[in-house]
Amino acid sequence: MYIQKIGLITAMLAVLFLSACGSVREASSSKSQHGSHEAASSPASADEHSGHGGEMPKASTNLKASFTFGSVSLKAKETSELTIQITDDTGKPVSDFQVNHEKLLHLIIVNHSLSSFQHVHPAYQGDGKFTISTSFDGGGDYKLIADFIPSGGTSTTLSQWVKVSGKEAEHTVLQADAKLHQEVSGKAVELSLSSTKAKEEVTLSFTIRDAVTNKEITNLQPYLGAVGHVVILSADAEKYIHVHPLEEKATGPVAKFATSFPEAGIYKLWGQFQHNGEVFTVPFVVEVK
Repeated sequence: MYIQKIGLITAMLAVLFLSACGSVREASSSKSQHGSHEAASSPASADEHSGHGGEMPKASTNLKASFTFGSVSLKAKETSELTIQITDDTGKPVSDFQVNHEKLLHLIIVNHSLSSFQHVHPAYQGDGKFTISTSFDGGGDYKLIADFIPSGGTSTTLSQWVKVSGKEAEHTVLQADAKLHQEVSGKAVELSLSSTKAKEEVTLSFTIRDAVTNKEITNLQPYLGAVGHVVILSADAEKYIHVHPLEEKATGPVAKFATSFPEAGIYKLWGQFQHNGEVFTVPFVVEVK
């Protein structure tokens, strides 16, 4: 009888032990699946786009853009007609787009050293086709970045490098500004960052004053429906962030933007504002650790 009781207790303990092991394995499996889900939800393209809160929404992966020019060869300081054709992965034109800050498509053009910057808006011709006359400051490699939202889709950026003949800008290593203070178009602009750490929420604060009187400018005008816009690129132009302001109806002297930097490195950013009917662009270079 005693031996039977011992056997029964041993069997019960074995069942409890095996049940506990099963629970541990199940929890471990659930954790692994969760990790895979997070990795799968990261942006699919090298270019990244940021909204008000610095989020990096996943780009539409089934869309393509072709960038073609009317000129046989691109030459510095010569105007050429650029056509951007947006299609799906079967080659069918994408015909419907969502208005994003007053435009259907924002086109960013930068050169290899990020010393040349254009933010323009091609005209929509229908059937997924946009056109614009453009020119390049000098020779060398330029990156074209099409930034748009297909109807029913998400913020998407598609890009391509093109070669322009002519004298190239000097190839220099991009370095962070010692002081985040610039004077542009009679404006003295100071930038402050709440953080310079990668993958952290950061607030970019631009304080804008008159460069002569140092008086705060409080009557900024809306630019593309907001107090301003900020475009950010990594030094190699592979990481792209387009940031909108926290308070779109602000009029100065401070304009704030929320974003985050995807990784450590050197970034160049361009803040764009409008005052007295003139749009001015102020560049800064920052280091993120």
